[in-house]
Amino acid sequence: MSVYVIGHKSPDTDSVTSAIAFAAFQKGQGVDAVPAMQGELNPETKLVLDRFGFAAPEIITDAAGKQLMLVDFSDIAQAPANMNSAEVLAVVDHHKIGDVTTNSPIFFYAKPVGCTGTVLHEIYKSNNVAIDKKVAGIMTAAILSDTVNFKSPTCTPADKAAVKDLAAIAGIADTDGLFMDMLKAKSAIDGLPINDLLNRDYKDFDMNGKKVGIGQLELATLDQAAGVRADLVKAIEELRASGRHTVLFMLTDVVKEGTELLVASEDPSLIEKAFNAKLTDGAMWVPGMMSRKKQTVPPMQKAFGC
Repeated sequence: MSVYVIGHKSPDTDSVTSAIAFAAFQKGQGVDAVPAMQGELNPETKLVLDRFGFAAPEIITDAAGKQLMLVDFSDIAQAPANMNSAEVLAVVDHHKIGDVTTNSPIFFYAKPVGCTGTVLHEIYKSNNVAIDKKVAGIMTAAILSDTVNFKSPTCTPADKAAVKDLAAIAGIADTDGLFMDMLKAKSAIDGLPINDLLNRDYKDFDMNGKKVGIGQLELATLDQAAGVRADLVKAIEELRASGRHTVLFMLTDVVKEGTELLVASEDPSLIEKAFNAKLTDGAMWVPGMMSRKKQTVPPMQKAFGC
């Protein structure tokens, strides 16, 4: 029976490449591991897989009756449907521990680093398993993406060390150039449907019984989003009205290192309190905000009394 290695909903480069990399590791241990994902590739991830010669993993949205290994998440809200009838065999992650539970002991490996690719690098190294050149390439790309080329506050010395090692294995001489190519692909939004932009990097969270959605677009400049900003504001309000207390959408300027936070909420004052800033026409500029995981989710959880 195949074991599916799968990342979270709205797959990003880390979740997809980690599924491929951990499946490759498991195959080396004699496990019939198959990489999978829960949706279509975003432009950045497609560029990465094309550049290093990988096909897109199989799409799985129903976990019923399957054996799974989870990468880059451990929250039920980010899992495929019918997780209650699936068997989870392993979790590899770099986020907070979520609410996925198991009936038996499993392999669980999580560390507070900037990327699941960094955790997988450690797993490979600690088990003395050689990393394939192409796998090293996609792992390098994932760490650069998740740490925003080491600018994110989630970045650690372990992430930088992993990139140095992996880039050497992959033969990548210019990691800055690779990151800029990924950023161009990630921030290209012209002509794309608003829902595609909204869901490109979006997650729902349970905050003290309230459903809160947080999405993010990383941009080379906020001017890229000027033409679609009004439509994004309308879309997040519609999403909030569909059953959420709050929806936040981060327009992150990678060069300026900050985020324009678009807000749709039943209680906007709660958001102002969380980030110690005032909303103007449903938005606020938050200097230094680069990371949803470290700079957006924790203040929101505190505001909601989690």
